Amino acid sequence: MKTIAQQINWDFEANGNLEIKDTRGYYIYSENSNGWSKLEYDSQGNQTYWENSYGNWVKREYDSKGKEIYFESSNGFSYKHEYDSEDNKTYYESSTGYWEKKKYDSRGNLIYLENSQDGVVIDRQPESCETKVVEIDGVKYKLTKI
Repeated sequence: MKTIAQQINWDFEANGNLEIKDTRGYYIYSENSNGWSKLEYDSQGNQTYWENSYGNWVKREYDSKGKEIYFESSNGFSYKHEYDSEDNKTYYESSTGYWEKKKYDSRGNLIYLENSQDGVVIDRQPESCETKVVEIDGVKYKLTKI
């Protein structure tokens, strides 16, 4: 294995393929008789870009928690995601025009779903929940019916 300026490692495999890795060990370039491909990664190790010698490519973006929030490809397809503070997917939209919105209760249960195809599919909003307080042996319990 050869090292260039201690930044990348490259080697010709037994089958003649060229493979190049960055200092973290991630493949950033490969080449064989069928063509080449190159890849890029963010600081968390998530693949952000891929391209090959046939003109195909994919771009991705991630949030600070490593969840994919954007995808785009050379064929024109793309989508994006949004998440709430509990990592529940709350929004999805694609280049085809399809979208969906979701809401969750404090326990992570899906309580609302709406999409561009069917309209509102689920609607169990907390505002419509029935709540009552029950006292048992001097201890008060708040009960919520969803």
